[in-house]
Amino acid sequence: MKLFSESLMTELEAQLKTIHSETEEPMLYAEQAIKILIPSFEKLKTEFLKYTFEKKAEEINFFREIKPQFAAKLIYYNEIYNIETGKPFGTKKTIRKHYNTELIKLQTFFKENAEFYKYFKTGNQSLDNKYFIRGKHDLRHTLDSFYFQADQRFSTTHDYKVARILANDKIKTYLENEISKLEQKPNNVNTTNTKTQKWTGSKVALIELIYALHTEGVFNNGTSELKEVTSFFESTFNVDLGQFNRTFLEIRSRKCERTKFLNTLKEKLILRMDDADEN
Repeated sequence: MKLFSESLMTELEAQLKTIHSETEEPMLYAEQAIKILIPSFEKLKTEFLKYTFEKKAEEINFFREIKPQFAAKLIYYNEIYNIETGKPFGTKKTIRKHYNTELIKLQTFFKENAEFYKYFKTGNQSLDNKYFIRGKHDLRHTLDSFYFQADQRFSTTHDYKVARILANDKIKTYLENEISKLEQKPNNVNTTNTKTQKWTGSKVALIELIYALHTEGVFNNGTSELKEVTSFFESTFNVDLGQFNRTFLEIRSRKCERTKFLNTLKEKLILRMDDADEN
């Protein structure tokens, strides 16, 4: 079982690495990650149900160390997807408040499970026979309602808590990084002897243009992140593009003329060239 799970995890990590290398938007890479994590988790379950443990220590190791690693990834990406799809349109202050609310939820989970959190983080194993052996539920050990809904052939009372702890650590880091990005001050743009230019087109059109330019890799030899490029445009044109990744999803879902603004640019530039040729 250990060899199978290690092989499955290696394969999964490679797939996730590919997703992150190809997709920068949290909402998009989380969605793609979930799509590969669910069948991977099902493979683990299928193999597990065919397997017979020779010793209790092996079963404990599976539910304390192995299964939570897979479950934590699923929890993490699902939470990132929910956090980003639930992110409000608005100013940086509004978005920062949204992220801080999510941090408070993590802190609440920690407080409610402080005893077990300490038990797990300190490497204590004295109650492993109760926490990580199937069919050993004890209401005195603060059970999650999730346990009673889960397939108890593939669950113990506390393997989900371990997965939640592992996921929460990563979610906390993610949220703190996003808040830090919001607080970074954009570099001042030298506007000496230059008239300020204001973007008077639609925000959707600007977002379409930014995605096209970023995809072409025209900024810093293609090394700039999409958020960096977007922040530059926001600063330069003094415009708040809000939750631009959600707007891009709406652009992608257009039934016809997905690149509406870019098509218009091309048509008008060609007309301008034709007019210049005639003159």
